[in-house]
Amino acid sequence: MAAPVSAVNPSRLAALTRLRCAVFQTSYNPTGVRTGAKYLRARLRGPSMAEYYPPVLTVAKFNRMSHGEFKIDDRHEAQRLADIEEAKRRGKGAPKKAKSAADSRRAGRRR
Repeated sequence: MAAPVSAVNPSRLAALTRLRCAVFQTSYNPTGVRTGAKYLRARLRGPSMAEYYPPVLTVAKFNRMSHGEFKIDDRHEAQRLADIEEAKRRGKGAPKKAKSAADSRRAGRRR
């Protein structure tokens, strides 16, 4: 009576695993190195987190909506514009934009 063969050659098992990965399009990782595949396969959390919070309605968004002649005064925007005007009067405002390449500061510099 012959003894049943219970052990399979490890090289045959490795070849079977490699073939299985090729057929089912999974990554072949015989050494078990960390790849991060678990996190890459996981569902993205961003969309559900964005849906959790209601949309924020600001004064600027309300004024941009088409609702006729009704507008709300935006105190923060008015203060920002007043601060910009004050900085310009003191000479601390943003520089003027160049209309052409000859007007730019870089045109005068030589490398």
